[in-house]
Amino acid sequence: MSLKKFNPITPGQRHKVVMELTDITASKPEKSLLASRKKSGGRNNTGKMTMRYIGGGHKQKYRIVDFKRDKHGIPATVKTIEYDPNRTANIALLFYADGEKRYIIAPNGLKVDDTVVSGPGSAPNVGNALLLKEVPLGTVIHNIELQPGKGGSIARGAGTYAQLSARDGKYAIVKLPSGESRMILITCLATIGSVSNSEHNLEVSGKAGRSRWLGRRPRVRGVVMNPVDHPMGGGEGRNSGGHPRSRNGMPAKGYKTRAPKKQSSKFILEKRK
Repeated sequence: MSLKKFNPITPGQRHKVVMELTDITASKPEKSLLASRKKSGGRNNTGKMTMRYIGGGHKQKYRIVDFKRDKHGIPATVKTIEYDPNRTANIALLFYADGEKRYIIAPNGLKVDDTVVSGPGSAPNVGNALLLKEVPLGTVIHNIELQPGKGGSIARGAGTYAQLSARDGKYAIVKLPSGESRMILITCLATIGSVSNSEHNLEVSGKAGRSRWLGRRPRVRGVVMNPVDHPMGGGEGRNSGGHPRSRNGMPAKGYKTRAPKKQSSKFILEKRK
């Protein structure tokens, strides 16, 4: 995929940068893998707004993506590479040899008519899902499980990847996209390659309306609020602000919020940068 810039014929096009959808091979999703997606507008079950700046947006259907890759030993052919409005990465539609269809997160370099397979004994090719004990050291991986059989939960966003750096007993040492090095059980599955659509972070919407299409309402800075609304609000003229903190008083910009006695801390060998 490549980036596409526009001539400034309108104000919204002056800074607009979007992806050219050259890798996308289908315009309509697979009907059997769609589910309805109801919008909440940021309201809870009593109608009270619990998340601000959410509302509106284009109607979307959810694509049921297979994060578990639990059809072991059955080869699948890539039928299409598709856009998914629910995530930054592209998705790939697989046709399995036994007739089943599934979506997976499309890795970089996966093309239509490629064959992928998952499970023990699979080759370490792009798109194949292997146990961490079988992945060659130094390999770039994504969609990594934290618990065997639970499904991939790490490195699923556009352009992200982790790297298998070592193995120690029943644990593999994986360097995560955040820079954190962590021990993960070698019986967990991971997919070979990095996630597609790596230039997603270079996109520029160009106008506020494109954010509204995505269901994002205008976000208000704390310093322009009144003292009753935010700890950083109030003040005469430009004398506002104070120590950066959230609306409920939690300090930001460097204040560590991770629980000091969190159980999973023992698996972290090197903290994120």
